Amino acid sequence: MHIAATAIILSVRAHGEHGAVVRALTPEDGVQPGYVRGGRSRALRPVLQPGNLVRGDWRARSESQLAALTVELVESRAPLFAEALPAAAIEWLTALTVATLPEAQGYPRLHAALDAVIVAVEAAPAARAWAGLVARYELLLLAELGFGLALDQCVSTGARDDLDFVSPKSGSAVSAGAAHGYEARLFPLPRFLVEGGEAPDWPAIFDAFAITGHFLERDLLTGRAAETLAARARLIDRLQRASG
Repeated sequence: MHIAATAIILSVRAHGEHGAVVRALTPEDGVQPGYVRGGRSRALRPVLQPGNLVRGDWRARSESQLAALTVELVESRAPLFAEALPAAAIEWLTALTVATLPEAQGYPRLHAALDAVIVAVEAAPAARAWAGLVARYELLLLAELGFGLALDQCVSTGARDDLDFVSPKSGSAVSAGAAHGYEARLFPLPRFLVEGGEAPDWPAIFDAFAITGHFLERDLLTGRAAETLAARARLIDRLQRASG
């Protein structure tokens, strides 16, 4: 087995005295694990940083063997870790991705989206400019793994207008008319999750996080993967403080 690809570092785990097992997201071959010799060295620690873009070369004698991985830094995201909010965003995005995606299955849309969100975090002077993109990435990940939400028409009437709510049971949109009397049991649906556009305001961002967080916890982050939610809680907490 031989894979050479540009990849986003997702996780790094110490292995032995000096090595590290690294998982990185490639565009076509998905999450690929590999053993990096000397991965804990002073020279390689800054390269093996979650969020970094690297050129990876994986080689193994068989598909079942852990590949030997060599990496070359393409773009460092280390400066993001000097600030609490960007650091929390990168920690959550990479932890979510590695916890939920099966290995060796390509998700090119997720690779492109993850890279785009990290680039936005780098470029934006304020968290409100990229926080909505994090929620949209969560929504895309749910869809790519078979748990997509149906936000384009009302689950009760089939209407495509006045879609103001989301059912926590079905993950489908609900129109204002169909929701009458049941609003407290439903999630408010922020328009940017459906229409995109400019950076939403903070209430819409937190409404979006309430929706995606519910379905991530219910459908994907169960068992041992539930530990990943601590990183999300830290991010949400810091965003709430920033929004005040």
